[in-house]
Amino acid sequence: MKRDTAGRGVVLVALMLVTAFAAPAFAGRPCPGRRAAADGEPVALETMAAYHDRLARGLAGVINILDPAVIVLGGGVSNIESIYTAVPAIWAEYVFSGQVLTSLVPAAHGDSSGVRGAAWLWNV
Repeated sequence: MKRDTAGRGVVLVALMLVTAFAAPAFAGRPCPGRRAAADGEPVALETMAAYHDRLARGLAGVINILDPAVIVLGGGVSNIESIYTAVPAIWAEYVFSGQVLTSLVPAAHGDSSGVRGAAWLWNV
């Protein structure tokens, strides 16, 4: 798969990241993608670098339009620690402004924040 493939390639990369990097466990074992990246596996490191770059590009678009003070990540993706340092370092080259003051932080309740929000809406 080429690095900048569109269509199914993007879906494949997203699916691979969710199943291999973002999930807290994979069939009761540690996530293979995270373990491989931590062990310095070249393919896993390249995948994470590509993901960091794509996430930085997407969030730069949000910053360009809304200029938020903070962006909060939830779900399984919020468990990938490297996002919080790598992505802000990259998004500066995609933001139109010369200065980026936006912070990137994990949700206060981690990957269960969405479930908590849904529970609050139960009686609405």
